[in-house]
Amino acid sequence: MKKIIFIFLFFPFISCSQQQDSVAINKLKNLDTIPVTWSNIGKGIDFCETDAPFKSIVNDSKITLLKIDPNQFDFHLMMATDLKIKSLSADVWADSFDLDIVINAGMYDLSKKMFSKGLLKSSKHTNNAALHPNYKSMIAFNPKDTILPKCTVLDLDCNPFEKIKNDYSCFAQGLRMLDCDGKPIGWNKRKQSCSMLITANDEHGFLYFIYCRSPYTHNEMIAFMQKFPFKLVNAIYMEGGPQTSIYLKIGDTKIEKIGSYVSETYPNDKNDYFWKLPNVIGLKVKK
Repeated sequence: MKKIIFIFLFFPFISCSQQQDSVAINKLKNLDTIPVTWSNIGKGIDFCETDAPFKSIVNDSKITLLKIDPNQFDFHLMMATDLKIKSLSADVWADSFDLDIVINAGMYDLSKKMFSKGLLKSSKHTNNAALHPNYKSMIAFNPKDTILPKCTVLDLDCNPFEKIKNDYSCFAQGLRMLDCDGKPIGWNKRKQSCSMLITANDEHGFLYFIYCRSPYTHNEMIAFMQKFPFKLVNAIYMEGGPQTSIYLKIGDTKIEKIGSYVSETYPNDKNDYFWKLPNVIGLKVKK
């Protein structure tokens, strides 16, 4: 009788996923407010780098924040499937399309690398038309009515997509971290820590990009956001691990933030370059 040999191939999952960390939340209950000191780097944008409340296992344990007035920027959803090009790194997206800021447009599907895991579309092109049932946040920008915010993060429990789908031209769906009231949404699957990029609003309509290269769990980052001296709402997880990217070039200021660590699948702090991304959100300073 012939022997049949089965060979199983395992492909590593790099992106950082959900987990539970009640110990971290308990550590933060009595924590003082995280200090935030803003430096203006251009019209409508401020920068801050501050220490996380406790040290991570690697790197400098710094949290980077960009505070953005959406009225001072034009927003662009850049999708390789729309442009019929290959994925590009954040800096190349910026250089190729004259963008001042570039960030991840949410997580992409590792089995279909040109496509977003959540809904991703503009008025002229759809990368993924399907709403992910577990992704309860949405970035929406380029409104069809001028009375609406230029760019905002929406809680899909508070603002169901059916009610907002005709209000904006561009949508990018992702996992929710803070709800529309600023309450934490606990992540209760695998316990994992990673580099991370988050986008959120405050109660005045400002947009925040929140980045940390040093790995923390999602629940730790949620708790950190509640310790800033301002209230954040509608926080959305954009990406984690080595795909995490922020590129900014405004005037004489250049900021490059690159992720690395994922505790179970990429447990190192060695990544030193922007990974290529199929989809990004680009910002351009208004003239």
